[in-house]
Amino acid sequence: MEENRIGRQIAENRRAKGLTQEQLAEAFGVSPQAVSKWENGASCPDILLLPKLADFFGITVDELLRGPRGEEVRLLPPEERKNADEMLIKIIVDSDEGDRVRIKLPLSLVRIGLQIGLQIPQVGENPALKDLDFDKIFDLVEQGVIGRLVEVDTAKGEHVEIVVE
Repeated sequence: MEENRIGRQIAENRRAKGLTQEQLAEAFGVSPQAVSKWENGASCPDILLLPKLADFFGITVDELLRGPRGEEVRLLPPEERKNADEMLIKIIVDSDEGDRVRIKLPLSLVRIGLQIGLQIPQVGENPALKDLDFDKIFDLVEQGVIGRLVEVDTAKGEHVEIVVE
C-alpha cells in the first residue's frame, strides 16, 4: 500500500462531505488531533474503525485503503472505448508546502490549451514532471488506456497524479 494513501482518502472524503476534522473526530469518538495524524500520515485509524469510516463515506474498505477503483490503469477493448474528446483529465497536486490543487477538465479542452501554448503551472513547474509529454498521454488514451497514468511522490513530499476517466 502506498504510504499515506489512507490519509489522503480520509481527507478527500471528509472534505467531499463538507466536514471539518473536528466534526469527523466527534462522529467517531476520537480527538481532532487523531484525525489530523491520520490525514498527515503520522498514524492510521484503528483497524476496527476502517469499516465504520468506509460506511460513513459510502465507499468500500478497499477504496479507503487503496483509493477509487476507477483510477486503476486499464486497457479498454475497442468496443468499450469512448472518444477521447468525451473524457476527463484529473490533475492532482499536493505540494510540500501544503498547497492542494485539483483540476478536472475535459481532455479536449486541455489538448487545445496546450496546443495554443498554455501551461499547467502546477505540473509544468514541478521538477519531477518537467519532461512530462502530454502528447504521449493523449496517444495512450486514444489507444484505450485509462486510469491513473502518472503518479509521482518526490523526496520533498510533493505528490502529483494525472488520471484520465
